[in-house]
Amino acid sequence: MDALQIVSSATQIVSSMIGAVGALEQASRNLDEAPGKIRSLEEFMLELENLVGRVKQRHAQKLHNPQLENQIHSLHSLIERLQPNVRKVKKIVSKSKVKNLASVVWGSMVGDPLSKSVFSIRQDLNHWLELQQLTEDIERAIDSKAKSVPLLFKISSDKGYPISKKSRYVKSLLEQEKSHKVVLIVGLSGIGKSCLARQVASDPPKRFIHGAIELSLGQWCSRTACDGSKSKYRKRLAKKISRFLVQIGCDKKILQETNGDLDDVCDLLQETLVGKSILVFLDDVWEQDIVDRFAKLYGNDCKYLVTSRNEAVYEITEAEKVEISKDDVREISKAILLHHTLLTEEELPDVGERLLERCGHHPLTIAVMGKALRKETRLEKWENAINNLSTYATCAPGPVSYVNEKEAENAVTVFGSFEFSLEAMPAHSKRLFIALAAVYLAEPVPEACLEALWYSLGQASVFSLVVCKLVEGSLLIKDDSYPMYYVHDMVSLYFDSKVDEAVNILLTQSSSESAASVAPWLFAFGKEKVKIAAEEKLMSFLSISQERLGVVTLEAIVNALMASKSVSDLEASSASFRSIIGPRIVELISIGSPYIRASAARCMVNIFSRADYRQYHQSLEDVCAIDKLANLLENCDNPVIQTDVSGVLAKLAEYGSQKTVNKVLLKIPMNKLAELLDPDAEEWHDSLFTTLMSLAKAGKSKAVERMFASGIDKKLIKLLESGSEVTQHHAMVALKSFYELGGTHASDCLRPGTLNLLPWQARLSLEKFTLLDRNVPMSPKPHKFEDIVRKMQEKDSRRVMEAMQELISFFEKANQPKVREMILLSPLIGKLVSLLQYGNPDGMRSESAFLLMKLSCFGGAPCIRKMLDYDTIQALIKMMHCNVEDLQDSAYTSVHEMLFGEGGPLLLNQILRTGQIEKLVHSLNSKSIKTKEVSLLCLQDLVEVGSKACIDKIFSLQVIEKIALDKNNSKIKDIIVNFVKGLDKCKNLSSAERRVLKQQIIRKVRASVRGHKQEAHIIAAVDGSVAEGSRMGSSKHRK
Repeated sequence: MDALQIVSSATQIVSSMIGAVGALEQASRNLDEAPGKIRSLEEFMLELENLVGRVKQRHAQKLHNPQLENQIHSLHSLIERLQPNVRKVKKIVSKSKVKNLASVVWGSMVGDPLSKSVFSIRQDLNHWLELQQLTEDIERAIDSKAKSVPLLFKISSDKGYPISKKSRYVKSLLEQEKSHKVVLIVGLSGIGKSCLARQVASDPPKRFIHGAIELSLGQWCSRTACDGSKSKYRKRLAKKISRFLVQIGCDKKILQETNGDLDDVCDLLQETLVGKSILVFLDDVWEQDIVDRFAKLYGNDCKYLVTSRNEAVYEITEAEKVEISKDDVREISKAILLHHTLLTEEELPDVGERLLERCGHHPLTIAVMGKALRKETRLEKWENAINNLSTYATCAPGPVSYVNEKEAENAVTVFGSFEFSLEAMPAHSKRLFIALAAVYLAEPVPEACLEALWYSLGQASVFSLVVCKLVEGSLLIKDDSYPMYYVHDMVSLYFDSKVDEAVNILLTQSSSESAASVAPWLFAFGKEKVKIAAEEKLMSFLSISQERLGVVTLEAIVNALMASKSVSDLEASSASFRSIIGPRIVELISIGSPYIRASAARCMVNIFSRADYRQYHQSLEDVCAIDKLANLLENCDNPVIQTDVSGVLAKLAEYGSQKTVNKVLLKIPMNKLAELLDPDAEEWHDSLFTTLMSLAKAGKSKAVERMFASGIDKKLIKLLESGSEVTQHHAMVALKSFYELGGTHASDCLRPGTLNLLPWQARLSLEKFTLLDRNVPMSPKPHKFEDIVRKMQEKDSRRVMEAMQELISFFEKANQPKVREMILLSPLIGKLVSLLQYGNPDGMRSESAFLLMKLSCFGGAPCIRKMLDYDTIQALIKMMHCNVEDLQDSAYTSVHEMLFGEGGPLLLNQILRTGQIEKLVHSLNSKSIKTKEVSLLCLQDLVEVGSKACIDKIFSLQVIEKIALDKNNSKIKDIIVNFVKGLDKCKNLSSAERRVLKQQIIRKVRASVRGHKQEAHIIAAVDGSVAEGSRMGSSKHRK
């Protein structure tokens, strides 16, 4: 049923009902005819209900937007109003004729109840017709609204691939309601399957209201690549689907509970896609069961666009099969050539058609040859290109593995075009390109990895030039959103025959020092076969007998880790490197030279987890490692080594025994740490703040006493006066911790005279903190408190407001155990939460939010726990989304203060557990500027105080993308910069994790703001903020 049919049907039914109501009015004086007229009315009612059911079923996937849901229920509401009156009319008519006669007599005196009910039905029907204006249909209004709702997921099309008849055909298949859920695109490698699919998915049919999303699988995710190992294949497929789940907003914490089990991951996939309407693009599928797993998912309106060159996948029966043949690409091959040569049709030499024929009209081959002939108009150059292509195709190596003979014949020609393109590039290009065969480039690899490989070959100076040429020649593909690179599957197939040669170039023929610098990169980003060779080299280089190589290797390990694409990749790589370094760390520090100790300390700071420090601290203490590291710190003036070594000593103290704590505090030169807290040495502050906090946790008042004796407190006060925003934040956190742990030793640093010298923001925060320790009057009398509690229970709003004012002084004394106990035993918290609800006076709601904030600040964790029993955080976030700005401000302020207070972690867990982050992210789509503002502020707070799981959740819900895609927001760069600052302030992240997350922000921003009129300014601001925040640790990652 299309839109016009729906409006026509709805209007016709309602008009018929109005006619039936008119007939029923006439029958009200002739009761014998009334039952038949009522039956007619009931039939029309049933028909209207069926129509509503069909419309709701058809558009169920569009109800993620509340306004759409309101529109689709317009007819449903009409039915709900009509049903009671129809039942009432039926009941009146069903009475006996004697009673009917009496009703007529009675009605002549007091009014006919039947006529009244019929009149009410007529009014409802006429009112509905007026609202609909007789010309709009329900689905058109919904579709119109749906168009204004931004797509959640987007795919970009490949440049230079024209729209063909085949792409239009594929799109028409996806638009059909009754077509198969799977559209399978098959054809030779490089013939344009993925380009065609992306072109379709970049502008998906309107039915896919959540947009389109891509999942690239590749040969890596196949049984062949796993050597037939079923468990290895299932593990890889689970990993791919898990990444896909994160893309579509699945909670990483829930995902971790699956432990990588494929069946559990697929169950989670089923749950996550329920109610979604997405065009899912499964690229380069090698196994039939992958498609089957997606196709059998139910409860969604998704379809699956699949590309494959594996004939086994062709056998999927429940799929619309679309094959791309040479005849299909013939119509677009010339346009592809013109795009890559940068020539017009008039400038193209006459032999252009011959070149297309020699390339077999194969898009990838044409692209490679076209880029090699870019802006070339000389006939002889084109003639040479055609002849050379034939020669290179004859000499080119055949593929190591291929699907069928036709694929092998095609591969030889494509490989020939690669050889031709390489010969046209600068010297050394081919050798450098072959070296890339050692890296697993089927998925994006950081630019730093490629640069490290070529640096080890002594070709760092030509890196930028050669990479640019390889990208121009289609031999390497650059991810536009961030400097990462990957290759087409045909290039990957070409590389399969070059792996041994690449390993030989990088690890065998090169010098030992070059091999040591590149082995960690190959261990992190290499192919499986290469990783084994790299691991053997790593173990060899970390031997004490080769100290110089050990230093180079340890430095390269840290650099490779810092290039991780995500926090999960960082954790996986850290675990792999720990398995190699962990068993050797005692030997490296106990026997090694100062240089290797410094490098080992740097690795420990970046790689070791809490469990590692606990595992090795005793062994390290047994070999006097603390003495050796402390001596290194004392005799070294290099701030990189100072921050790394002090960080290791602090962690050993934090996770070691009391004996270790005492030894570290005795040996660590606090004066060296104080020197590094200079305002001009900001690049070291991040590491130092972590070190100071670890020492304070371990040594408590004794550690604080030693720090203050070295002047660290004065340095922190100085940073509060003149440091950056992030530095001030960390200094304030440190001072608060020292105040809590240091007792009388901390009193002087926070005395009123000192506080008065600080900026007002810092002064306000510290005054509020130290207020808890001032002398306070005696606890209030219990009967006075009971009077206030009784007054709070009254119905008189004025009396309740008076009681709320009186409660302020009590709540400010909630740090006293007796007062806190009185409050917790009373019904006050439950009453205050109930006053937050809609329907209470605005002033009362605002005052209630203020009181809950006061209580959380002064009452601490016990009061927070009690509040959470009454769903306080849910009520406050709901109030943040009301339409009264003052209330929104009050609610946000309360949440903010609670998050940053003593009970913040408890509040954070509740927010994660109850799905409040999803609500905050969803509210970014609101039309209310204020709602978006307070939601963004709250999300920024969550980044600053949040756990790793919390931050992962926020990023997985595409908050950065939503901000960047908001074309009407003039403050995009400021908002994103604040998220970056939040990461810098977050104490729950390691330096490595913080750096990886900021890299993710840059990638997301670059991909999202492409084409924005302020694109350059936004990217520059974000890059600048990331660079400024990373100065605290960046210098230690330079080569």
